[in-house]
Amino acid sequence: MKRWLPLLLCSVLAPQAAAFAAMNAQREILPNGMVLVTSEQPALPIVAVQLLVRAGSRYDPADRHGLANLTSRLLTRGTPARDSMAISGLVEGMGAHLGADSGRELATVSLSILKKDLDTGLALLGEVLTAPSFPERELERTKQSLMASLRARKDRPSTIAREAFREALYPDSFYGRPVQGSEDSVPTLDRNAVVDFHRRYYRPDRTIAVAVGDITHEEIKRKLTAALAGWKAGGGEPDAPVTLQQPKRAPVRLDRDLTQSTIIMGHEGPLRTNPDHYAIRVMNQILGGGDLTSRLGEAIRNRRGLAYSVYSYFVAGRNAGRFQMAMQTRNESAKEAIEVARAEIERVRRDGVTAEELRDAKSYLTGSFALGLETNDDIADFLGQVEYLGLGLDYVDRYPDMIRKVRQEDILRVARKYLQPEKLILVVVGNLEKAGLRN
Repeated sequence: MKRWLPLLLCSVLAPQAAAFAAMNAQREILPNGMVLVTSEQPALPIVAVQLLVRAGSRYDPADRHGLANLTSRLLTRGTPARDSMAISGLVEGMGAHLGADSGRELATVSLSILKKDLDTGLALLGEVLTAPSFPERELERTKQSLMASLRARKDRPSTIAREAFREALYPDSFYGRPVQGSEDSVPTLDRNAVVDFHRRYYRPDRTIAVAVGDITHEEIKRKLTAALAGWKAGGGEPDAPVTLQQPKRAPVRLDRDLTQSTIIMGHEGPLRTNPDHYAIRVMNQILGGGDLTSRLGEAIRNRRGLAYSVYSYFVAGRNAGRFQMAMQTRNESAKEAIEVARAEIERVRRDGVTAEELRDAKSYLTGSFALGLETNDDIADFLGQVEYLGLGLDYVDRYPDMIRKVRQEDILRVARKYLQPEKLILVVVGNLEKAGLRN
């Protein structure tokens, strides 16, 4: 899955009316329980197919962090009929793309292929999804690759800061742990655990299938049903509700011999179902969503030259939400940058926004959506998230009016309610002595 998509939907880049009319989206629940969403796009002879499976790291056992991620990575590494080389050779020979990935809530299996090769591609998709063999050699090779990646993450200040922030915001939760697992957990993962995870969670009744391209709804329904014949709904228990503990509010200061400090500030936020969602999006666009054109960008970068880039955003999901602001600055200016950021948060809570700021933000949010829907893969990403978040296929029709209805008094109200300076978690990764932040 594209990493920006949940943020795209949560930031709500607004659709143009012309784009809505061309979506041609249809939805159906198939007999095996799988939800099928399609969008006929006949301009190019290309079809993008995505299967979103409720098999993300949320479902990792307590002592097997990274299992969901490892399972998804191994789907395309071998089946009873083909080894990894044969799979990649077949895909490359068609000029197609076949991949699998995992996030915290969902695993995604995706195919992008020319219409003329669709039957072959779907057959292969069905093979890797329903009958992966999880060869021991590929499993060990993938684990070694994951371990190398985990070690490399220790050298990236932005990654260190993000992971520390999530750990403080979501203690003892899958939301606070890296999807990839840890250097302690990955070596413990074995083939039996992978096979059991696949059996339990990769089921059609846990899956959203999205198909976009030069194909009708009935055509892809018939072809996909044939490719996934024999894939049966399971009898597992329903997912347990997500429960979150209170965040750890104490500042997180990580001393590193660096020339810059990486700073993250934030706190918990509302869910996607919150009726204030649209006013929050407009408010944040003015505060920090517009990067250099936002209040944070103007105050921290343009006027004071403290950071090259500074931004904020709300991520609103089905089970958790958060407000987050991030920037990098010279160690010596870290304290000042933090103080200015806090002051801007307080200012929007105290004074609200101007009519001009409101007009510009709404114009941007209602005019930029189409930029994120340029390819069939983009549309498939979008429709999959619309379905998963329960927004409804008429979301593209409803959204612009929801943004246009936001008023100045709405901005002030949501700023005071959902920006909570007293709850801000501060994470700093840098030279703490030079930053004047050593404990």
